[in-house]
Amino acid sequence: MQPILIIIVLCSVVYYLYWKLKENNTYWSKKNVGQYKPQLFLGNSAPILFQKMSMCDLMNMLYEQFPNKRYFGMYQFLSPRLVLKDLDLIKRIAVKDFDIFPEHRTIVSEEADPLFARNILFMKGGEKWQRLRSLLSPVFTSSKLKSMYPLMIRCAQQFVDHYEQNDNTTEVEIKETISRYTNDVIASIAFGVECNSFANPNDTFYLMGKKAMSMSFLKIITLLMYSISPFLIKLVKLKIVPQDVSNFFRSIVIDTIKFREENGVVRPDMLHLLNEARKGRIKYDEQENHSDSSFAIVEESEIGKKQKFKYSDISDDDLIAQAFVFFLAGFDTSSTGLSFCIYELALNPDIQEKLRNEIDQVLSSNTNDFVSYDDLLGMKYLDMVVTESLRKWPPLVFVDRRAVKPFVIESELSGEETIHFPKGTTCIIPTYSIHRDPKYYPNPEKFDPERFSEENKHSLTPSSFLTFGMGPKNCVGSRFALLEIKLLLFALLSKLEVVPVSKTLIPMVTSKKGIFLGAEGGLWLGLKKRNT
Repeated sequence: MQPILIIIVLCSVVYYLYWKLKENNTYWSKKNVGQYKPQLFLGNSAPILFQKMSMCDLMNMLYEQFPNKRYFGMYQFLSPRLVLKDLDLIKRIAVKDFDIFPEHRTIVSEEADPLFARNILFMKGGEKWQRLRSLLSPVFTSSKLKSMYPLMIRCAQQFVDHYEQNDNTTEVEIKETISRYTNDVIASIAFGVECNSFANPNDTFYLMGKKAMSMSFLKIITLLMYSISPFLIKLVKLKIVPQDVSNFFRSIVIDTIKFREENGVVRPDMLHLLNEARKGRIKYDEQENHSDSSFAIVEESEIGKKQKFKYSDISDDDLIAQAFVFFLAGFDTSSTGLSFCIYELALNPDIQEKLRNEIDQVLSSNTNDFVSYDDLLGMKYLDMVVTESLRKWPPLVFVDRRAVKPFVIESELSGEETIHFPKGTTCIIPTYSIHRDPKYYPNPEKFDPERFSEENKHSLTPSSFLTFGMGPKNCVGSRFALLEIKLLLFALLSKLEVVPVSKTLIPMVTSKKGIFLGAEGGLWLGLKKRNT
């Protein structure tokens, strides 16, 4: 082939690729859906890739570009996403039209990373997901959590004992500190392993958790590649979870189940309850949740309440995958929620004092150092503080739903058109931005637990609180997460005060590194013994 012909062919290929990429960026405008101007190949993701903005700030910026709109379009690299602002539309896809939107966008293929892909959070919708949901739901009823509660108390006691020994103010990066508590809780309750990562900073379980959750450059690139080309990732079998981490958690579950079966050992933890549920010995009982009336609680759907599996349907690998995702959620999202709540208490000493007074009042009528399960759930102001913190700082900035069938959004507002969307469309629910929308929460930047008081919470729109999701795909472990958070706050403030220190960033700036909610430079605070 002549050199001039080669040049012509190459130029034609480059032009064609350029045209296709540019054409891709007009997907929403061709549907008459508002879109924020995307960049070639990067879509609207450039600020995240180059660490110019945090994910929550980017979503908030896009959200505010379309006032008085029910939805708008954005691009995650080459992939168009429909962002929903209207609560009725969100309720429609999450609840009413669940058969059309039964799953999250699949991040990982089962062939590439089975431990990650087979858990209930990331697996595709369908019968397998329904079977696992009906297996898990009975494990997280209030009565089952009550049986696990003493195991949680031990972990909270370890935390308090570690910091109460110091007579001076101890400066800590609170996210790292709290992740040790959540590590010990989930290791004990989900895997039956007793940990004390405060006494043993190099605890193997804790280090494996950090490795699983670390956002290395390679892992960020892997996640981005899943977004750009799932087929390529499937082909080369890039993993989200390192193989040694996967092997570690797998061996713990298999060995623990085998030991307990052979020796008749019963421990009131999640692994025992999952195994019992798999054998059909535990069923969902709605009456078991009567003592828990938190505003933040999400109700289980009929899918989770009705047993839809046989023993043979649930393998050991299925149990391992579920236990692992609860570890990740407990290790990271719960520690994130707790950390930001403690940060707000440090910056609002009047609220901290009011909460401490409620704690002291409960302790004065209790013979133990730790509050009973029922008394903890009955603490109104504690629930208000936790709910407001999860409103202002939801650990997951957004969630998604993927359509498995075509769907239509009818026109309602002036200037709208009825639009048909194809199968495979991914809808984004911008949790962080809705929680910061003054239409739903006046003066949203203010940390104000009184929003959720008995007198005020009735004026709120329940569907505007989305920390734990909505509909059948909501967080199955919401009760567990709230219990874990409330117990640590009770234990902490009963013995210690939390105060700002010289390294505390005020106002807080969200981290531009990674894709999860975090604080730039960390959340540095001081813990000091109370003057009682």
